[in-house]
Amino acid sequence: MAIEKVDTLVVGGGQAGIAASEHLCTHGISHVVLERDRIAEKWRSARWDSLVANGPAWHDRFPNREFDDPDHDAFIAKDAVADYFVDYVKQIKAPLRCGVEVTKATRIKNGGGFYVETTAGDFETRHIIAATGAFQVPVMPDLVPDTEGMTQLHSNDYRNPDQLPNGAVMVVGAGSSGAQIAEELMDAGRQVYLSVGPHDRPPRSYRGRDFCWWLGVLGKWDMQTPGPGTEHVTIAVSGAKGGRTVDFRRFAAGGMQLVGRTERYDGGKLHFADDLVRNVENGDANHRALLDEADAYIKRHGLDLPLDPEERARWPEPDCMKTPIKTLDLADAGITTIIWATGFSVDYGWLDVDTFDEHGKPVHSRGVSKEPGVYFLGLPWQSRRGSSFIWGVWHDAKFIADQIAIQHTYQSYRPSEARVSEPPAARMKKA
Repeated sequence: MAIEKVDTLVVGGGQAGIAASEHLCTHGISHVVLERDRIAEKWRSARWDSLVANGPAWHDRFPNREFDDPDHDAFIAKDAVADYFVDYVKQIKAPLRCGVEVTKATRIKNGGGFYVETTAGDFETRHIIAATGAFQVPVMPDLVPDTEGMTQLHSNDYRNPDQLPNGAVMVVGAGSSGAQIAEELMDAGRQVYLSVGPHDRPPRSYRGRDFCWWLGVLGKWDMQTPGPGTEHVTIAVSGAKGGRTVDFRRFAAGGMQLVGRTERYDGGKLHFADDLVRNVENGDANHRALLDEADAYIKRHGLDLPLDPEERARWPEPDCMKTPIKTLDLADAGITTIIWATGFSVDYGWLDVDTFDEHGKPVHSRGVSKEPGVYFLGLPWQSRRGSSFIWGVWHDAKFIADQIAIQHTYQSYRPSEARVSEPPAARMKKA
C-alpha cells in the first residue's frame, strides 16, 4: 500500500479535531483528520442516557453554527450534541475519515517529519495535532477487590438506574458526573451514598443569568491555570432537568448520605477521610464568592436584574455532616454497586516522541509541544479556564493552526537572488 503524504495529520474526530480542521482549512493547509470510531463518538456511547451539555446552547457551541434548538437557553441532549458535530463536519467540508485508528507515530530519521502507522495505511506528515483530549482512559482506583462480588463500574460505563442490580449505590466522586449520577439514582428511589472530595460549586444561574454568562463578564473564562495542583479541581455543575445548582445539602435533605473522600477498603468496609464538612463548606464558599462578585458587577454597571434570594438560601445542616460517617460496612448498608466517578487519564502511547513528563502527560505551552511539529489540543486549561468547553477548544485550535501557518511562512522563505549570488567576501567588504 502506498504511503500517503499530507502536511498535517489530526488525530481525533471529536470537538477538538473538528475545530482544528476548520482553522487548517482557513489557512489552506492540507490535512487529514483520523477518527477511530464515529464523529464525536464519546458523546454517544461513553455517557449516560440522560446527559445534557453542562452549558446552555447559546454558549456551548462553535462560533460559526448554532444548535437547531430554538431555545438558546436549553441544555442540549448528548445525541443532539453529537449530531451537531456531524453537521459541522459537513459544513466545513472537513477531510475526516472514520474507523481509522492511529497505532504509532515516530519522527523520520534525518527527515523533517513523522511516519504514522494506522489501521488503514501509513502516512508521512510534517505536523501532528494530537486532538484526542484528556479524557481517554477511565480511572478506577484499585481499592475494592473484584472477589468481593460487588458490581463496580466507572461513570464512563453508567447508563441509567435500571442497568444496576437492586440495592444501595455508592458513588465515589462529586464533580459534575458524580453529582448528576447520584441525583438521578436518588430520584429513581435508590439509597445513595456520595463520597465528596474537594470541589468548586458555582450557581447554575443567578439573577436571571446562567453561570456561563457570569464567568464571561467577570473575565473568569480567560483565567490562566491558577497554580500547581489546582488545575484539576473538580467543578460540580449540572444542566439536567433544565439546569439547577448542585447543592449537596439539598441532596442530603432528599435522603442521600454524604461521606468524605474515599481513602481505603478492608474487611468489607470503606474508610473515608475526615474532610466532608471542610469540602462542602469550601464548595459553599466558592458558590457565595461568585454571587458576591455578580452583585458587585450589577451594582457597578447599574444593571436592572431581579434579586435572587433563593440562590443565597442555605439548606439546614444534615445529620451526615453533623456526625460524618468515617467507616461504612458495605453489606450492612445494602450497597451492591460502586460507581467510580473518578475521572480519566491520558493515553498517548501511539505518539513516540520526547514531549511527555514522568506521568505521561504532555509537556507543552498552549498546546505547542517541545517536540517540533507536534501539537496538542483539547486539554483542560490548555490556554485558559474555558479550554475544555466547545467554544474554548475552538479558540485553542485557531492558535495551533496559526502556529503551523507561521511555520509555513518560515519554511517557504528564500533569500533574495542578489544576496545569494554575491560572494561572502564582497558582503563583508561593504559592511
